[in-house]
Amino acid sequence: MSGGDAKKLVRSPSGLRMVPEHRAARSPFGLDEPPWVPDKECPRCMQCDTKFDFITRKHHCRRCGRCFCDKCCSKKVPLPRMCFVDPVRQCSECALVSQKETEFYDKQLKVLMNGATFFVTLGTSDKSELMVCRLSNNQRYLVLDGDSHYEIEIIQISAVQILTEGFTPGGGNTRAIGMILQYKVPGAEEVMQMKFTAGEDFSCNKKLSASWLAAMHKVSK
Repeated sequence: MSGGDAKKLVRSPSGLRMVPEHRAARSPFGLDEPPWVPDKECPRCMQCDTKFDFITRKHHCRRCGRCFCDKCCSKKVPLPRMCFVDPVRQCSECALVSQKETEFYDKQLKVLMNGATFFVTLGTSDKSELMVCRLSNNQRYLVLDGDSHYEIEIIQISAVQILTEGFTPGGGNTRAIGMILQYKVPGAEEVMQMKFTAGEDFSCNKKLSASWLAAMHKVSK
C-alpha cells in the first residue's frame, strides 16, 4: 500500500491542495471540489440577497461552490476532506460543518492510525487471535496484524456495532468493550463478520481500546 501513497501539490481556483498522485489512493473520507456557480448566474448573494456591484464583491464558498458576499462568506476554515494546505473561504453554514470535521481529522483519525490491541474472532469461530488493529496511513484500509494478517477496505465495511457494558435502565455510564464488524470481500457474495474484544487482562490498554472503538464508531457514521 505504501508505494501508492505518494502525493503531489496542485493549484486549483480554490487554493493549494496536497492530493494523492493516483486517484485510486484517495482517502474514502475525501470530497471532490464542487463546481462553482458561474458569476453570471449569481447577481445577488445566495444567503442575504445583497446585490453585487463594484463595492460588494462576490466570493465562492470552497466547500459548496455557491456565491456569497464578503459578510456571508468571510470565514477561512481548514478543509482537510478536500486536501487544502491552508484554511479556505467558506460560507457560514459550510464553515460550521468543516469545523466539526476538523476535530475528527485532528483526533479520531489519529487515534485509529495509532491503533489498539484486541482479541479478534472471525465469523462463527470459537477461537480468537490477539491482533493490533489500525487504520492505514492512506486511510483506505483497516489493518489487522497478529499471527494472521488482514486488510479490510473501509468502503467495503457495511456495518459497525459497538459493544458496551455498564448500561442500566435508569441511565448511567457505559464504556466500549468491543465491536462487531461486517464487510464484503470484493468478488464474494457473502458478508463477512469479525468480532473485536478488548482483553480484560490488558488493563493498561482499556482506555486506549475504548478511545479507538469510539473513533471507529464516528468513522462508521
